[in-house]
Amino acid sequence: MEPDLDRFTSRRSTVYGQRGVVATSQPLASQAGIEVLREGGNAFDAAVATAAALNVVEPTSTGLGGDVFALYRTADGDVGAMRSCGGAPADATIENVRAALAEDDDADSYYPDDGGYAVDDAGEAGMPFYGPHAVTVPGTARGWEATVEELGRLSLADALSPAIRYATEGYPVSEVIASYWASADALFTDDHAREAYLFDDEPPSVGQTVTMPRLGESMRTIAEEGADVVYEGEIAEAIADEVQSQGGFMTVDDLADFEVEWPEPVSTAYNGAEVYELPPNNQGLIALEALNVAAELGAGEYDYDSPERVHYFAEALKRAFHDGHRYITDPDYEEIPPLASSEWATERAAGVGETASHDVSFGVPNANAEDADTVLLTVADDAGNVVSYINSRFAGFGSGLVAGDTGIALQNRGASFSLDPDHPNALEPGKRPFHTLIPGVVKFDEDDWAAFGVMGGYMQPQGHVQVISNIVDYDMPLQRALDEPRWRYRESGELALEPHFDDDAAAKLVRKDHDVRTLSPVMFGGAQITRNRKGVLSAATEPRKDGNAQGY
Repeated sequence: MEPDLDRFTSRRSTVYGQRGVVATSQPLASQAGIEVLREGGNAFDAAVATAAALNVVEPTSTGLGGDVFALYRTADGDVGAMRSCGGAPADATIENVRAALAEDDDADSYYPDDGGYAVDDAGEAGMPFYGPHAVTVPGTARGWEATVEELGRLSLADALSPAIRYATEGYPVSEVIASYWASADALFTDDHAREAYLFDDEPPSVGQTVTMPRLGESMRTIAEEGADVVYEGEIAEAIADEVQSQGGFMTVDDLADFEVEWPEPVSTAYNGAEVYELPPNNQGLIALEALNVAAELGAGEYDYDSPERVHYFAEALKRAFHDGHRYITDPDYEEIPPLASSEWATERAAGVGETASHDVSFGVPNANAEDADTVLLTVADDAGNVVSYINSRFAGFGSGLVAGDTGIALQNRGASFSLDPDHPNALEPGKRPFHTLIPGVVKFDEDDWAAFGVMGGYMQPQGHVQVISNIVDYDMPLQRALDEPRWRYRESGELALEPHFDDDAAAKLVRKDHDVRTLSPVMFGGAQITRNRKGVLSAATEPRKDGNAQGY
């Protein structure tokens, strides 16, 4: 049977592999994953190798000072999740942070220039976006180690080898990453940060070959001594010393108490597919609720180019964001209602009409993470493993702090806390912040599984919904499912469209009372997907960043 080439409208083809496929946002990182697969590793070893390489070749988006999450389906048929994100320091109370900010002459520098984070709803100073109080315990090193020990075939040292080589021997910087690096220059006010990430006190230029000896040495130490060195050893001491020297509360005890978790995934059935997400404290429930509401509304039954399709999906997301931002938090601190249940969706869908609703708010935003960006990778191997793996510091270089001479930039995920005690994500000692990071796995059939994800703050659940619908409702090949122009509902109530969105549909959305605007493609997130369909391995990525998929 001849393939229907009319289905393949993308400017690039879906990638196929016989033994394994890797998809991520940077070609050198994809090569690292393939290298480890060739050396006998499985999808989980390759995921760690790719993530570690991204720490070096795309340091503007990820790093050892951040958190890591996984969602996967093993060759044995188990669907599982790994959550490796730390909480607030034991002394990080609302009262202590407010007092520290009041006494800190540099506190104004912890907020973006537009002042958008500077006050909370009560008119008082809000949780800082940068600086020492935004640093939470980093989960990456323990997450990497747990992944290879519990699910992989190789050692942590094997998985880290390509990243160490890139850091010590050097690599050329690409256009997209060079632009992100240049925009972060102003964040590096600390000597440790400037020495680790600037070169002759300047960000790297396009094509410049750079080395990161400090980060490479830290990775080598982790490879030789294990992740404990980050939580109880010399790197732990450097992290605690850095945060405390800047007025923060992190201690070695906070780091030593950290443990990786293996929560049960949450899922829902959508038009014959089973979609799996991470449970809270991540925003996976927003994607699941939106899919359920969209199914109630029959959103995926409309023609692809019709305004009704976008309208009903967007209204579903509106309600899911309102509920998710109201209820999703660390489940050890608050009970969370069944947002992914069909009963909940039926009730929420009842309020959707033929025109845009303006009485449903975005919910309670978490440090305005709307346009944050990160990296995600997906891997599939010939044994039957598929894994979606996401590793991030929140903002590009995180808090702006680098731990001593380690080269490890520390995350600012604590910016998602609130200093309002009545906020669902109010700061408390040990509490984990609301997390935007959501890897995804989908079961299309018994022998047809895919790992996927879409990056970019509040774009992530919206991207999940659109990619799943493109494949399930409209039978798109993987690459086309990622390339199709996307839309996103914004905190402001606007409905943003990519520039090459159908003009006729956009005009009709305005007539449906949507506040439509056009945004740059970079605002709609990069995406990756790898699939094992009855033993055929395929992968896709997209050019909204430096997307790259490779197979062998």
